[in-house]
Amino acid sequence: MPAKKKPRMKDPKRPGRKVFIAPWRISYILGPKDKNCFMCEAGRLPDGDEAAWKRMLLLHRGEHGIVIMNRYPYTGGHLLIAPRRHTADLPGLSAEESRYLWEYSRRAVDVIAKVVNAQGFNLGMNLGKAAGAGVEEHLHMHALPRWHGDTNFMHIVADTATVPVSLENVWDQMRPLFKGK
Repeated sequence: MPAKKKPRMKDPKRPGRKVFIAPWRISYILGPKDKNCFMCEAGRLPDGDEAAWKRMLLLHRGEHGIVIMNRYPYTGGHLLIAPRRHTADLPGLSAEESRYLWEYSRRAVDVIAKVVNAQGFNLGMNLGKAAGAGVEEHLHMHALPRWHGDTNFMHIVADTATVPVSLENVWDQMRPLFKGK
């Protein structure tokens, strides 16, 4: 006998529309917006201060870029790869910054696969407000884990449950895989 589907919440303002619940995002949505760029702040954290790196969810910092966990993900293991320099100008990146973004996007996929057993990945950038950039002033690559039956965001909204994970626990598992690289 097939398992019953769990009922989904309905939007009272739009009958027939299903509501995706991601309660861990509410502090981002309703909270005060920091005037400082969190990616730039992560790039300035002191070397060797693992507690500060964990609080910021910073996994790797190189001369030309950083890898940091998304603090408000829809799926656990969502990473951001960004140049250290505060810029939204993709064509204006230096060769070194471009190499860092691509190399660490590759490494991010490898680490995500090892830690959360992803079966697939989405990699991409939202450049500019019109494209959906949440942080439009500092470009960054998204690396997101995906699983069978979870092929895109609309599918998640339509009929797939998200299992929240402890960001600190995922950081603890990912950090050693980025150290020394």
